[in-house]
Amino acid sequence: MTRTTNDSRALGAAAQKVVRHLPSGLVARLRAVARRAVPYLPFALFATLGAVLAFLWKWPCRFGGAWNGGLGQYTNFCYTDIYPLWWAEHLNEGKIPYVDYPVEYPVGIGAIMEFARRLASGDGVAFYDITVILMGVFLVAGVVIMAVLAGPTRRRDALWYAIGPAVILCAYINWDLAAGALALGGLLAWSRDRHVLAGVLLSLSVATKFYPLMFFGALFLLTLRTGKWMPFARMAVAAAGTWLVVNVPVMLINFEGWKRFYAFSSERGADWGSLWFFFQHKDWGFLADAGSLNTMATGTLAVLLLGIAAFAVMAPRRPRLMQLCFLALAAFMITNKVWSPQYMLWLVPFAVLARPKWGALAAWQIAECWYFFAIWLYLAAQYPEGVNLGIGDTAYFLSVWARAITIVVLMALVVRDILRPELDVIRASGADDPSGGVFDQAEDRFVLPPRPKADVAVVEA
Repeated sequence: MTRTTNDSRALGAAAQKVVRHLPSGLVARLRAVARRAVPYLPFALFATLGAVLAFLWKWPCRFGGAWNGGLGQYTNFCYTDIYPLWWAEHLNEGKIPYVDYPVEYPVGIGAIMEFARRLASGDGVAFYDITVILMGVFLVAGVVIMAVLAGPTRRRDALWYAIGPAVILCAYINWDLAAGALALGGLLAWSRDRHVLAGVLLSLSVATKFYPLMFFGALFLLTLRTGKWMPFARMAVAAAGTWLVVNVPVMLINFEGWKRFYAFSSERGADWGSLWFFFQHKDWGFLADAGSLNTMATGTLAVLLLGIAAFAVMAPRRPRLMQLCFLALAAFMITNKVWSPQYMLWLVPFAVLARPKWGALAAWQIAECWYFFAIWLYLAAQYPEGVNLGIGDTAYFLSVWARAITIVVLMALVVRDILRPELDVIRASGADDPSGGVFDQAEDRFVLPPRPKADVAVVEA
């Protein structure tokens, strides 16, 4: 005990000696950073716990080998895209994504694949482990950023993302957590008036998964309403430049390999989880027409986004940025041709930040967990030996509609909160748009129909 105490004192004295030799300005900055970081450490720890639990959930596949047997990965609910894509994308042969083989993902995921491939030394399990570690880091980063965006009085809302049951179930199916952290980082930069950085991070998120493109629309609508054009222009130019920097080199090296993602997205039919898959499976008239699927999916999304845009400029009080981000992203998801279980990771931070009330959020999360188990049991039933282990059409499609309906309900509640700000938890506390950056407390410049200045002043007050 005495020796341990003496060792601790020696280490403390050594640390103090190092600190004394650092420039005073640097010491002050380090202490300031430490003070700001301390409130977020518990959320980082909870997110780490969530990341570990997500890894343990995959135990039957990772340690039991269930992912090598087809049916077992479904009955054990441990399926992941990461492990089989090691072979499907020819990474096991040492091929470089896009350069040597076309990849069905944007270049951000291809870069992560290549990074993990180089470290895996030809081992598919090592490739999975390295990828999971990276996704775990992205989850921790995303949770901490979400806690910052939520503000000092609502940091606990980030726990929905850190240890939510649906998050733990879906975390390591694909690479979605990377795009989530980058998108949240971009919106945090926007909230801190770091507009160029916001553009860079948002563009990198789009280059990883396509869905963050919806957030540019939300930023544009609030810019239109407030007239804050210079911040938006800086952000947009930085985003466009970043997208070109990360995409053009790959395009020049192998254009066919680069465009595979875009061609695949266009050619893809209605797939698991989507409402279009239900319509086709049940042969619902013109909604089941596979030849018109792209037109119907794109047209439905366009109608919803136009409705959101009109609402954004016509609402009596300007919507919060997170409310518009949620509405746009939810519209993108429910009209998509495919709706994989892990897509719920996209929506969790924005659903919570848009409407941090537990009732509707809990109902939606239950629906997402229900769908998670339903899809694997439905796929298990496609195997002759799994018919008695899985579920049929009725049970599966009930889960499809459950999560779609709960998201639509959340959208309706967010719209109601916008129309009646006294019901919005954030605005009821006296705040305007804490994570909106330049939009926070901004005056309306463009509203439809035009209102007299006096009316605008009353609404803003």
